[in-house]
Amino acid sequence: MRAPDFWWQPKPNLLARLLAPLGWAYGTVTAQRMSRGGVRAAVPVFCVGNFVAGGAGKTPTAIAIAHRLQAQGEKPVFLSRGYGGKARRGPVRVDAARHTAEDVGDEALLLARVAPTIVGADRVASAALAAKTGASVVILDDGLQNPSLVHDLRLAVVDGMAGIGNGLCLPAGPLRAPLEGQLACVSAVLFAGEGAAALHDTFRASKKPVLTARFVAPKEMASQFAGQKVVAFAGIGLPEKFKATLLDCGAAIAGWRSFPDHHVYSAEELRHLQAEAAERKTMLVTTEKDFVRIAPLLAALDPALPQPLALPVSLVFDDTQTLDDLLMKALSDARAQIAAV
Repeated sequence: MRAPDFWWQPKPNLLARLLAPLGWAYGTVTAQRMSRGGVRAAVPVFCVGNFVAGGAGKTPTAIAIAHRLQAQGEKPVFLSRGYGGKARRGPVRVDAARHTAEDVGDEALLLARVAPTIVGADRVASAALAAKTGASVVILDDGLQNPSLVHDLRLAVVDGMAGIGNGLCLPAGPLRAPLEGQLACVSAVLFAGEGAAALHDTFRASKKPVLTARFVAPKEMASQFAGQKVVAFAGIGLPEKFKATLLDCGAAIAGWRSFPDHHVYSAEELRHLQAEAAERKTMLVTTEKDFVRIAPLLAALDPALPQPLALPVSLVFDDTQTLDDLLMKALSDARAQIAAV
């Protein structure tokens, strides 16, 4: 689905105010759900989630955390819902050699490049399988509002550009539950990208650790787009973030198409994008997440026209020491609790 524009306005408009009672009811139920106790897994569980529906950079954050843990000798395993994939019931260990985005979802394929990844709707069963496969810690990509597992670390990712929108709960706004209740449940907040200065002050006042990070394209890839005209397309939660990354690389955006998050592309759509890039004499570029979805269609494209390229981005933390301290303390505390069970 595509999030409605009125969600992201600074203040609620008339439609948002009319929907506010429904949002209050939805948010109350979700907050009560978040307060329930979960099952203690055999290994520590770190959850990377967000306060709102839609994209905030959870997957790049989960990947960055996995890299930090691997540098400390840990063996992280990702758990994903496999949104949009056929194997969502699971648990299924992702095999990049045979699985496609249609099987396990686009995010799971990106995660599996970094560490073993298990897809399944039952997080308790997925965590048990992860422990059996040698995980020393489990990282949930999403699931902040899901109480099925005990979370030893809850990191809420906030996109600096979008913030929390109009501050109301679904369907009146993007919040999944009232901000105050969600904030009380998290271990720390991460601002991904610049912006939302007022929210920084709000979260610091809550005494929660506040981390900051930036989305960065690899230098060798960024140099390919510097000074080049591109036709760009993206089907992610906040496609404007991808546009901003391209501009940061020095690209000139001659054509732009945005699609709903997890959009299932057709070969015809891609051929239209190829034709537009050819007409404008530009490169054709998309996100890594989109690219794993279109990969099975590449053979059906016209080889004489511009081929889609993926611009990868990674999340770079501004203060890795604070992050490492947070991760290591959470691991130590969790292992002490697991040993006491």
